Amino acid sequence: MMMRTRAGLLAIIIVPACSKPPAQQAPPVPVQIAAVSRVSAPLTIEANGVVEPLHTVSIAAQVGGSLEAVEFNEGDDVQVGQVLFKIDPRPFEAALRQAEATLARDTSQAQSAAREAERYKALVEKDYVTRSQADQVAAAAAATQATVQSDRAAVDNARVNLGYTTIRSPIAGRTGRLLVKAGNLVRPNGDPLVVINQLRPILVRFPVLQKDFPAIQRRNLRGPIPVRVVTADSGQVAEAGALAFLDNAVDSLTGSVTAKARFQNQSNALWPGEYVRVSVELQVEPNVVAVPTRAVLAGQQGNYVFVVGNDKRATVRQVSVGRAVGDLTTVDKGLQAGEQVVVDGQSRLTPNARVDAKPAPVNAGRTTQAGGTDSVSGTTTGGSVAGVRAGTS
Repeated sequence: MMMRTRAGLLAIIIVPACSKPPAQQAPPVPVQIAAVSRVSAPLTIEANGVVEPLHTVSIAAQVGGSLEAVEFNEGDDVQVGQVLFKIDPRPFEAALRQAEATLARDTSQAQSAAREAERYKALVEKDYVTRSQADQVAAAAAATQATVQSDRAAVDNARVNLGYTTIRSPIAGRTGRLLVKAGNLVRPNGDPLVVINQLRPILVRFPVLQKDFPAIQRRNLRGPIPVRVVTADSGQVAEAGALAFLDNAVDSLTGSVTAKARFQNQSNALWPGEYVRVSVELQVEPNVVAVPTRAVLAGQQGNYVFVVGNDKRATVRQVSVGRAVGDLTTVDKGLQAGEQVVVDGQSRLTPNARVDAKPAPVNAGRTTQAGGTDSVSGTTTGGSVAGVRAGTS
């Protein structure tokens, strides 16, 4: 009896020791999510461009002399006709007075010769002088008239040279580095005194690949083509330009056509010689499904995203992606507007994992391009989002 009781107690002790403990459920993975939205996706051609002024003028002296005054400071904005330099005018004033005196003398002599010719003409009719004498006097009068014409040209030339002693700006623009100082001697048609660049409006020159040229030609027939630029520091220039020039030949060495876009540049955001990234907008496709670019992952089966459903689980969804639109990527197949996708924390996820989802910060899920669409709420903020396509480098 005692042996049977001990065996029962041993069985009671052993049975609980052999049972498995309950499995612990993995905690939810913290992630950030954003909504699938619809945007207006432009089809664009991209290229590297360089800013160049619409007009550049190298100011040089047209007469020589001592530089009497400089009427501007380096880097000033100048207007058409504004005085820039003054050259000592005294030698040219003296030359003008001398030319005027010579003209006055020769004019008096010409008038006297003309009266003499008239008298000889009357005397010929009365046979007081010969026809030959009258012709000689008339020829002398004509010669003095030619001298007067020459003197008048000399006066005009002296007056022009005197005007050249005041150098004015032929264009509106910004002055560069001053290459001479007051008191220097300048020579006619010598080295430039200053260079002026017109900044408003301004041009951006860029190449268009031969394969993209037909599309630009077709789009150009429908009206001005919008062009946007991004500066070297990735700053978006708020102002949009328009395609203004296409060269008339394809460069056989580069396989591209030179194009130029014109910008009003009211804020002086573009500077001559600056390198920029150019986007030429060919067309805009409205209501395209898009997700934040960082939500799209690449796998062996292609691109995919993690979609968070109402059950707070992240499921893998294969997607077919299109092109980049600012900070977004268009999705041709696989998603619907309004669904939630994971934009941060994917590295810790497994298929059907439970998640602790929080909305992504607004700046992280929104395109930074002007006229974009909020990828979190899917609301349009105005205009079209500038898209990106592999283009000219």
